[in-house]
Amino acid sequence: MKESNQPDKIVYTLSEVTKITKINPKTINRWEKEFYFLNSGRTGAGKKIFREKDIQIIKRLKDLIENKGLTHAGAKRKIENEFNIKGSVPVNPERLKKLLFKIKEQLVNLSESLEK
Repeated sequence: MKESNQPDKIVYTLSEVTKITKINPKTINRWEKEFYFLNSGRTGAGKKIFREKDIQIIKRLKDLIENKGLTHAGAKRKIENEFNIKGSVPVNPERLKKLLFKIKEQLVNLSESLEK
């Protein structure tokens, strides 16, 4: 399923993914938030990295939404079926940490506002 001009690598940076998929980084970032099955990792320096499977999912999402006219919900269901990921929600530790820190911050702010 790999294109001939796509290098054979284990992981790809966000800029490489945008070149391969011809999708801008803001869209990829938005899709990452919307579609639980699309998970980038991070290098030690904090740069986003994607696996080959992520690139295939991004390409398929683009096709389903732009060419087939599916809604995001329809594309999500199609991807879950095609990539056999329905029912298995992977937990990304980095996302979980960020979410917990946000919740903690909101609780602290709420507690401070209630004390006033």
